[in-house]
Amino acid sequence: MNMRVEHDLLGDLAVPAGAWYGIQTQRALDNFSITGVPISHFPALVRALVQVKSAAAWANRELGVLPAEKADAIIAACDEIDAGHLHDQFVVDLIQGGAGTSTNMNANEVIANLALEKLGHGRGEYRYLHPNDDVNRSQSTNDAYPTAVCLAIQFASEPLEQAIRSLIEALEEKGREFSHIVKMGRTQLQDAVPMTLGQEFEAFAVNLDEDIDRLHEVARLLCEVNLGGTAIGTGINAPPGYQALAVGRLAQISGKPVVSATNLVEASSDMGAFVMFSGILKRFAIKLGKMCNDLRLLSSGPRTGLGEILLPPMQPGSSIMPGKVNPVIPEAVNQTAYQVIAADLAVTLAAEAGQLQLNAMEPLIVYNLLNSIKMLTSACTMLENRCIRGIRANEEQCARHLNNSIGIVTALVPYIGYSNATRIASTALNSGSTVRELVLAEGLLPEAKLDAILSPHAMLAPVAVAPW
Repeated sequence: MNMRVEHDLLGDLAVPAGAWYGIQTQRALDNFSITGVPISHFPALVRALVQVKSAAAWANRELGVLPAEKADAIIAACDEIDAGHLHDQFVVDLIQGGAGTSTNMNANEVIANLALEKLGHGRGEYRYLHPNDDVNRSQSTNDAYPTAVCLAIQFASEPLEQAIRSLIEALEEKGREFSHIVKMGRTQLQDAVPMTLGQEFEAFAVNLDEDIDRLHEVARLLCEVNLGGTAIGTGINAPPGYQALAVGRLAQISGKPVVSATNLVEASSDMGAFVMFSGILKRFAIKLGKMCNDLRLLSSGPRTGLGEILLPPMQPGSSIMPGKVNPVIPEAVNQTAYQVIAADLAVTLAAEAGQLQLNAMEPLIVYNLLNSIKMLTSACTMLENRCIRGIRANEEQCARHLNNSIGIVTALVPYIGYSNATRIASTALNSGSTVRELVLAEGLLPEAKLDAILSPHAMLAPVAVAPW
């Protein structure tokens, strides 16, 4: 492999000649091999990083602290990367020491070398345009990196929101499709009272829909950034007026309503918004997982379980049991939910681990948040397209469970009293007789009235009680 030699604080180091990154990125590659997940795995983070660098270059040019020729080359390089070019050069592992410095320098070096090319120079010829002196001017990792993370989370959340909305629509469609199918509802895995299968799916949809608003609420907190605070929030090495110009320009570039945090010292060490966002992801994962638990129960059997719905068969379910088909899609979503819940704990611990004016554990927070968003987005899309839309109702089984259930006795309580209803239920359970047969045998209600009360659709909503 052809190599070029670059120099930094620690001395000389060979870098692949064809690489757009430089020496500090190479050191990070040598040092950190934790997850095997590079920055490029999350395009939203790459885009956010270069947008921050573009806004900084623009502000520096406006203030006269960066020559226009250099600033324009940096901005052009950032625009090119933002459009998708050279993402494969963002190679540093997401989890790293140094509070994100390696990620920041990976971005600085790729941008610098692309800008050098635009100025007619070769890669590594930093005397003409330097990753630190020019691309990183008026910045520190400690303000550029968290600001980029705030943007990246918002960018990455857009596909997640779309996937959630599409999943909700699929559940609503099933709710309408199954609205005529009456079945038994269950509490604590025991027969409760009748409902429709449509109501069950409608409830799934509403339950998930609530979290879209929660995501929006927390995203507003991520619009408060510490760009301009540099090392610890005091703004050292940034010229007067830079903060307002850079943040304003970033809002234009990103399309997000980013504003300067009220106190940059506080904002440089506080991870509170990330903790809240992680909590919302966990909340959604819990709801998604619970729904998949229900789908697996409702489809269990298919002949010796509940068997009220039929999931679309995706693959053979056993290497030894012929004909077995497993609920593999809900199972995969369940596992996604467990991972997101676990990631929330990692975010919590990392946020608490910060000391004084900086949190060095922020890379772990970034990795877990972006990974959780990506996993949930994929899980929602998979669940919708490979499960929900293909679900069929087993109407005969729903009716069979309903007719055999003792739970319908609840509807008789206003007419025959709780004690009589309890006795009827107990006798039905022990004898195998139906509730209807026992009530008629004891003459507790006339047949016409009993049939009206026990009509499945009469038990689906509140009704005026008129004793016979």
